[in-house]
Amino acid sequence: MAAPLVNMDALIPREDFEAATTEPSTQPSILSTTMKITDLGPDSLIYNVLRKPDFQRETANWSPEKVAELVSSFLEGDLIPSVILWRSTISGNIFVIDGAHRLSALIAWVHDDYGDKHASMRFFDNNIPEEQKRAAQATRELIRDSVGSYSELSLALRNSDTTPKDRLRLARNLSAFAIHLQWVAGEAEKAESSFFKINQQATPIDETELSMIKARRKPNALAARAFIRAGTGHKYWSAFESSVQSEIEKLAKEVYDLIFKPDLDSQIKTSDLPVAGRGYSADSVKMVFELVNFVNDFEPDMWRNEAPKRRRKGAPLKVLEDDEDGHATIRCMQAVKRAASRIAGKDPASLGLHPAVYFYSATGRFQPAAFLAAIAFVKDLERHRAVAKFSSVRADFEDFLIEYKYFLNQIVQKYGSLQRSVSPILTMHKTVYQALIEGLTEPDVIERLKSQSPLRSSVKVRTEDDKRHGRNFSTETKNFVVIRNIIETAPKCAICGARLNLRSMTFDHILRREDGGSGAPDNAQLSHPYCNSGYKEGTHAAEARTAGAERQV
Repeated sequence: MAAPLVNMDALIPREDFEAATTEPSTQPSILSTTMKITDLGPDSLIYNVLRKPDFQRETANWSPEKVAELVSSFLEGDLIPSVILWRSTISGNIFVIDGAHRLSALIAWVHDDYGDKHASMRFFDNNIPEEQKRAAQATRELIRDSVGSYSELSLALRNSDTTPKDRLRLARNLSAFAIHLQWVAGEAEKAESSFFKINQQATPIDETELSMIKARRKPNALAARAFIRAGTGHKYWSAFESSVQSEIEKLAKEVYDLIFKPDLDSQIKTSDLPVAGRGYSADSVKMVFELVNFVNDFEPDMWRNEAPKRRRKGAPLKVLEDDEDGHATIRCMQAVKRAASRIAGKDPASLGLHPAVYFYSATGRFQPAAFLAAIAFVKDLERHRAVAKFSSVRADFEDFLIEYKYFLNQIVQKYGSLQRSVSPILTMHKTVYQALIEGLTEPDVIERLKSQSPLRSSVKVRTEDDKRHGRNFSTETKNFVVIRNIIETAPKCAICGARLNLRSMTFDHILRREDGGSGAPDNAQLSHPYCNSGYKEGTHAAEARTAGAERQV
């Protein structure tokens, strides 16, 4: 798994660019061309007017090593590209057009806040993932060992007789060096176009992030932003009424806890796995945005500010308008909560899918495409009113997924890790389900899978000769053993026979209360929520109807 990145998003507040104004713009010629390190302290006048555009991507893409390297480069006088700024004549605030990561790395050093201290704790409402804390501490230790903390160097010149020579040299550099600045001239519209032009050159913005930036006032982007940080961080929804803001944050926290808790470590050590993998990752942003769009039937042409394209059949796509009051965002979020509650949690309609069976590879790697495909599969079952029918073969369905878990890896290797793999994984699920309903044998199920065009070249039965292992246990090997043990020891639903996720289990009366069953331990059994409240009741009603018909005969 990738090393955790340093989250410095709290250190420069976001703010809207203002609309065009008749006020004259500030001339770059009268603005400072440098910024001293002392200008980045919490009490500095300049620091307190620094802002990021509200559409700026999260400042959380640098590793601890890169942050430490930037601080060291500054202190050594190495060439650091200029930071590009724009000053609003309306608010007087200074916006960072390019160089937010560079500037934030130095601010983090000055404030000793690498995503885990005062500003960050306020920004994230104390909801800081363990990985974010580990990345922060790793950064702090790297900087301490290489150049020293800001507070240490600030005191060095006062205590020159007791300060090591190398640290004293860096302290003197600290007093002399500055960050070079460039300024964008013009109004807000010019500053925004400059931002996109600059950020699509050296390090292009990720396609998903760019889509979310361009759709930043639309309900899908607002919902995704809220979900990914559990309703904390920058509040993109702050323009809405307070009651709407509260509802957005409440839904965000509920869904975040439902799919991203508990926090996932790099080496799996527990059977309590989050259904949507690690919340603190680049892939999770893409996956959540895809989840919001899929559940709500949103297509890219609906929010890209282009003329709506006509479908091959039917009416043109509806344009997804900006959300003016937050109610459209809430509807989006409620749809996601319903979909997430269908596969996880203890809602009576929850199937309680076991994460190790459906969403993780044999080596313990979370597969975002498998998560989205499971959402799609359940949605398809609901559309065809086949959830109960699925429950009748669910145990065999899951046994097949476990036996041929490497099919998931093969599909992802061919198609990619996210959107492109969702459709073929969904095809696999639907094919296996239908084959089991028809009573096909395992070899026949595999042959049917191979007959599906999306799977023809991506599903191959593995032999012992295909397995290769080194002499030492890799993290993947360790995770493989843990995942295998989790699956083998998982309790099973007493009603459908499939594996139980303990976070989604319920206690069922073996003899129903309606039939005189008591609350004694010997009348209790573990089950999936849906099996308890839906499947069992449906089966009981069907049996009652059959018995009634037989009595009439």
